[in-house]
Amino acid sequence: MNVPTYSLAERDRRWALAREIMEAEGVQALIAYGEHECADLAPFAPDVYFTNDRPGAIVIFCRDADPIELTWSTLPVADHIQALRRGEELWIRPERIRVAKHAAGVVEVLREHRLESGKVGVLGLDPYPPFHINPIMPHGLWNQVLAELPGVEFQPVGLSYLFATICQSEEELAVVRHSAATGDAMAEAMVEAARPGASEADVYAAGMTAAFRRGLAAPDMLISSGPGFVSWGPPAWSYRPQAPRVIEDGDVIMAEVFCRFGMKETQHQVAIAVGEVHPDIEVGAKVARAAYEAGLAAARPGNTFGDLVEAMRAPLEEAGAWNVHPLVHTLNPMGPVCGFGAGLRRLPEAARYGRLFEVPTMGGELPLAPGMTFAFEPNAVIGDRLTNLGGTVVIGEDDPIELNPLTAQLLRSRP
Repeated sequence: MNVPTYSLAERDRRWALAREIMEAEGVQALIAYGEHECADLAPFAPDVYFTNDRPGAIVIFCRDADPIELTWSTLPVADHIQALRRGEELWIRPERIRVAKHAAGVVEVLREHRLESGKVGVLGLDPYPPFHINPIMPHGLWNQVLAELPGVEFQPVGLSYLFATICQSEEELAVVRHSAATGDAMAEAMVEAARPGASEADVYAAGMTAAFRRGLAAPDMLISSGPGFVSWGPPAWSYRPQAPRVIEDGDVIMAEVFCRFGMKETQHQVAIAVGEVHPDIEVGAKVARAAYEAGLAAARPGNTFGDLVEAMRAPLEEAGAWNVHPLVHTLNPMGPVCGFGAGLRRLPEAARYGRLFEVPTMGGELPLAPGMTFAFEPNAVIGDRLTNLGGTVVIGEDDPIELNPLTAQLLRSRP
C-alpha cells in the first residue's frame, strides 16, 4: 500500500504559517492548546498541526525560535524516543520537548523568552464548532496563567489560524485522498454486511475492520437503522446498555463514517437500502442528491460558504423537507457550518421538550478557495423518514473535486 507521509518541507511551511499568524495579529508568541489524545469526533488539534506528533500537547512559538512542545506525561516522550530509534523523521527536537502541559509550564516558557509583557496569541480561546461551541481551554489552567502573567495581553487567534490553514497543500491533499479512499472501502464493507438478521454492530464492525486493515487507527461512525427515523448520532448501544438492533427487510441503514489519517479528516455519508424501503426514503434520496448536485455547482472560487449553503438548501425548501444535521461544513480545520435542526419542532413530541432552537449557519462569509475541503452531507426528512448521503469534496481551481461519489447516492444491499 502506498501511504503518503509529510516531509520537513511541509513542517517548514506550517511553521512559517505560525509566524505569519503572529505577524498578522501583532503578537510576539503563539500558544496552541491541543485537546487530549483519544478525542472522538472533530478533535481540536492545532498542536499536531505544528508537531506531526502525538495529540494532546501545548505548543508555543516565541518570536523566531523553534516551537516548544509541552506534553501531559512521559508517555509521549517515550514514543518520541522510540521513533528516533526507528529512524523516523521527527519535527520537534528532543531539547524542545518538556513534560509540562500545565500553567507553570506555559509561564516558564514565556518568562524564558522575556515575554512577561506584550501580546501573545492563543489557539484555544475561540469557539471551535460543531462540538466546542465554548472555548476548549481549561478554566483552571488559564486562570493560573493570567494570574502569573498580569502584564501579558492574551488574544484569541482562531480565525487567523482558520484562514491560514484551511487551504491544503499538495502533501496534505495526498493524505486527504488516502483517507477518502479508506472511507469508500468502509462503505463497501458495510454494504456487504447489511443483511436481514445481521445487527447494527455487524455492519459497524465491517466498516471499522476495513479501516483498521488500511492503517487508520482512529475511524469513527454514527449509525442508525430501521424502516424510518429522524434521529442522528452514535448507536444507542455505544452509550446505553442494550443490544444492537437487528436489521430487517425493508430497513434503511444510515451512517456517517469519519476517517482520520495524519489528523486530516474525511467524512462519508453511507445510506444503505435493505430490500424495498418506504417510498419516503426514495424521495428523500432524490432530494438529498439534488442538494448534493446544487452544492457541487456552487462549490467554486468566487462564491462564499453562505452561497454554498443556500444552494444546497433550495431543493429541501422546494420539497418541504428539513435537515436533521448540517448539509455541509468545512473540514481541516472544522469551522463554518450549515445550520440545522429547525424542522424538529414539526414533530408532535417536540412540544413536550424545553427550549428548542436550531443551530444557525456560522461562517457564511468565508470565501471559497482552491484546496479547501468540505463534508457534503445533504440530508432530507420526508414525513418522518431521514435520508442522508454524500462525501468529501475539495474546492478545485475551477470545478470541485468529488472524492467520494460512491456514497453520494442511496446504496443497495446485495442479496
